Amino acid sequence: MSENQFIKPISTEKKDNLTIGGCDLVELAKEYGTPLYVIDEATLRGICKSYKQAFKEYENIKMMYACKALCTSAIIRILDEEDFGFDTVSAGEIYTVYKSGVDMQKVLFNGNNKSAQEIQLALEYGVGRFSVDNFHEAELLNNIAAAKGVTAEILLRITPGIECHTHDYIKTGQTDSKFGFDLTQLDSIINLIKTSYKNLNLRGLHAHIGSQIFETQCYYDEVEILVKEIARIKKEYGISLDEMNIGGGLGVKYTESDTPPSVSVLSDAVTNAMNKYAIDIPTIYIEPGRSIISTAGVTLYTVGSTKQVPNGRKYVAVDGGMADNPRPSMYQAQYTAEVANKPGCENTEKVTIAGRFCESGDILIENVDLPKLEAGDIICFYNTGAYNYSMSSNYNRVEKPAMVLVNNSQSDIIVYRETLDNLIANDNIPDRLRRK
Repeated sequence: MSENQFIKPISTEKKDNLTIGGCDLVELAKEYGTPLYVIDEATLRGICKSYKQAFKEYENIKMMYACKALCTSAIIRILDEEDFGFDTVSAGEIYTVYKSGVDMQKVLFNGNNKSAQEIQLALEYGVGRFSVDNFHEAELLNNIAAAKGVTAEILLRITPGIECHTHDYIKTGQTDSKFGFDLTQLDSIINLIKTSYKNLNLRGLHAHIGSQIFETQCYYDEVEILVKEIARIKKEYGISLDEMNIGGGLGVKYTESDTPPSVSVLSDAVTNAMNKYAIDIPTIYIEPGRSIISTAGVTLYTVGSTKQVPNGRKYVAVDGGMADNPRPSMYQAQYTAEVANKPGCENTEKVTIAGRFCESGDILIENVDLPKLEAGDIICFYNTGAYNYSMSSNYNRVEKPAMVLVNNSQSDIIVYRETLDNLIANDNIPDRLRRK
């Protein structure tokens, strides 16, 4: 079983309190405050190694961490040490990777509406690949590259027409998608690159079929489509494409009912599809994000108020919610939680864990069985490494939480907790409104 099939970080232990990475979660909550994001370094590195191991038989494989899942300087440094490249989708992600000391040739710039300023920055920093998403971007990138006297190495992102069984908001491979060229548009963009866009060097094709995917057949079908298109392009245009990016999207186990495939099952699907066709593709890119970081992360909350609805549910409120984890309200995402200071106690209550934000929909878990909860208890939510911090907000003008990295009984701040002064740092009162 690979780490993406666990709910909890691999270093989780039950002692007097729950511990992760040798650190007592209750003590972490006291030292750093809550809500608190906690990342287990051992789990993160272990998952990276499981990806490398699963694809070891395919010599020319490049692992590209999808930064959108969680992008901080310390996380980037760890992934760089594990020999991952980086799939970025904004100037902010590119800048974070650059300032973390990464070789920028290991970076891909992805996205459906890259601005001229972002493209200029990416070219200046020497980003290794651009995944060109549409006709507008192809022209814009070519013109900016020409003005700088450089050639941009590109992949063409296509929509392969594959629908996976996942939430509609995180499907990306179906024909009706905002991302990529439809297969019927592929010849048009290739002709433009051959005849007009002399500062674009076409290296390969890129597809991404979605997120939180449990079906490996989708990957097999995707690779089959990409391989067929690469063979057709060589036959019809004489262009030998030497790179193929299959995206990421492998699911993780948020609850006991989730059954994600292992990374090795994914690699079997990819290599079996490759072996079916006599085509030489020296480099395959794969872009895992959630399945790299999610299981390594947990979030700690402190219990506050409770409310028993007469003849109804019991609500237990915590000091975070939809601003630090918007996924339940956006995607109806489900989580597993445990009381960090009562690891040996029997579950005696069915409660709904509510957030502290001013929305009725700010619910983190509905109808979960837990020990009797009291104000001051510390609740640990598992599998929150992906998309919680990266999608967090300052809704209700609340400061974003801190993040700590734990390993070998040591904890280190990797993101400082925002302060009230941080919240107003970019505010400005026009002179005409200032008090005399």
